[in-house]
Amino acid sequence: MRRDLALDASPALAAPLRFFLNAPVFGMIAAGLLGYAGPSAFYTRWSAFALAATHVLTLGVFASVMIGALIQILPVVAGAHVAAERTSATGIHALLSVGTLALAAAFVTSHTILFSIAALACGAACCWFVVACLVGLRRAREQHPSGVSDILRAIRLALIAFAVTVALGAALALSLAHPFAWPIVGMTNVHLIWGLAGWIGLLTAGVAYQVIPMFLVTEPYPRRLAHAFAPLSLMAIALASVSVWYVRTLALGASLSLAALPFVAYGVFAVVTLALLHGRKRSSPDTTTLYWRTSMVSVLGASLAWAGARVTGHPSLDVALGVLVLVGAIQSAISGMLYKIVPFLLWYHLQATLDVRSAIVPKVKAVLPDEHARAQYWAHLCALALLLCASALPNAFTRPAALALGISSAWLGVNIARALRLYLSVKCRLTSVSARGTQL
Repeated sequence: MRRDLALDASPALAAPLRFFLNAPVFGMIAAGLLGYAGPSAFYTRWSAFALAATHVLTLGVFASVMIGALIQILPVVAGAHVAAERTSATGIHALLSVGTLALAAAFVTSHTILFSIAALACGAACCWFVVACLVGLRRAREQHPSGVSDILRAIRLALIAFAVTVALGAALALSLAHPFAWPIVGMTNVHLIWGLAGWIGLLTAGVAYQVIPMFLVTEPYPRRLAHAFAPLSLMAIALASVSVWYVRTLALGASLSLAALPFVAYGVFAVVTLALLHGRKRSSPDTTTLYWRTSMVSVLGASLAWAGARVTGHPSLDVALGVLVLVGAIQSAISGMLYKIVPFLLWYHLQATLDVRSAIVPKVKAVLPDEHARAQYWAHLCALALLLCASALPNAFTRPAALALGISSAWLGVNIARALRLYLSVKCRLTSVSARGTQL
C-alpha cells in the first residue's frame, strides 16, 4: 500500500533545515577531535576524546537530523504538527547545539561546570521536543491507515527511548560534575543501548517505512514486520538492559542471550531491507540506495563484531563495533536520507510559491545532482574503511581516518550548500518575475 503525503501541511523550510545543517558541521568537529587526539582515541572507548567524538556524532549529527526529519514527517504523514513549530524548532536547535558543544568540551577539559551545562541544555531540548511532539500527536486524532499507524507506533516508542536515553545521559553528566555512588559503567552501557538501538534505531526504522518505498521505489515493508518490529525491539532493548544491569547475578549464557536480542531484531530488519532494495523497480542504484545498503551491511557486521568481542574479549572488536554502528549503520542511513529529503524539500518550497508549474524551478534531481552525492558517498566509504582499520591499528590509521571523516563531512556540507545556493537563486528569480507581473 502506498501512502500519500499531505505536502501542503509541510512546516516552514527553516524548521527542519536548521537541524539538517548540523550534520556536516558536527561531523567535522568529531573528525577534528579524533585527529587531535590521535591513536589514544582508539585504544579504548572510554578515552576522553572517544567519548567526546561519540557524543558529537550522536547528538550533533544523528539526533539533530532525526529531530529535523520528525518535524518534517509528522505533519505530512500523520497530520501532526509539532507544537509551536517555529519557536520549538529554534529553541530545541539552540539548546541541543549548545549542550552538545558543552558536553564535548566537558569530556576534553574535565571541567565539571560544563557537564552541568550540558545536562541542563540537552535535557531541556529533549523535554521540549518530546512534549511538543506528543502534543502534536494528541491533536491529530484522525484514524490513520495501518501503514501510517506503524510509522506512528515506531515514532512514539522512539520518543520514549529518547527520553530514557537523555535522562540517563543527564544523570551520568551530573554524576561527573557532582559524584554520586552510582554504577557508572552499567548506566553508561544501558544509556548506549537505549540511545542507539532505542531512539535512533526505532526512529530510523519508522522513517524507513516511508522513505524507502517512496524514494527508492521498493515494495512496502511486510505488514507483519512493520507492525511488530518497534514494540518487539523495545522489549528486546529492555531485556538487554536487564542483562547489563544484573550481569553479575545472571548466568553467563542468559546474560549473553538477552544482550544479543537487539542485534537479532536489527539483523532481521537489515536482511528485509536489503531484500527490498535488491528487488527495487529501478535497476541502477542511486547514491541513497548505496548508502542504505552500506547501513544495513554495517548492521550485520556490527552483530558479528559484538559476537566476536564476547568470544575473544579483544578490545579492538568493541571499538570496531562502535565504528560499524555509528559511522557504518547510522551515519550512512542519515546521509542517504539527507540526499533525498533536502533536495525534495527545496524543490517543493519553490514549487509551492507558484500557482502553476514554471520552467524556472529545476527538477528535484537537478537540485542536488546524484553525481555530486555519489562522489561524497565514496569519501564516506573510504572514511568508514579507515576507521575500521584504525580500530585494529590505531597508530597507523587514526589520523588518516580522521582526515577522511572530516573530508566526507565537509563534502556533505558543500553538496547541501550548493543545493541551498540554487534554491536561493531560483527564489530570487521567482520573486523578480512575480514583481514584474504585478507591475504589469
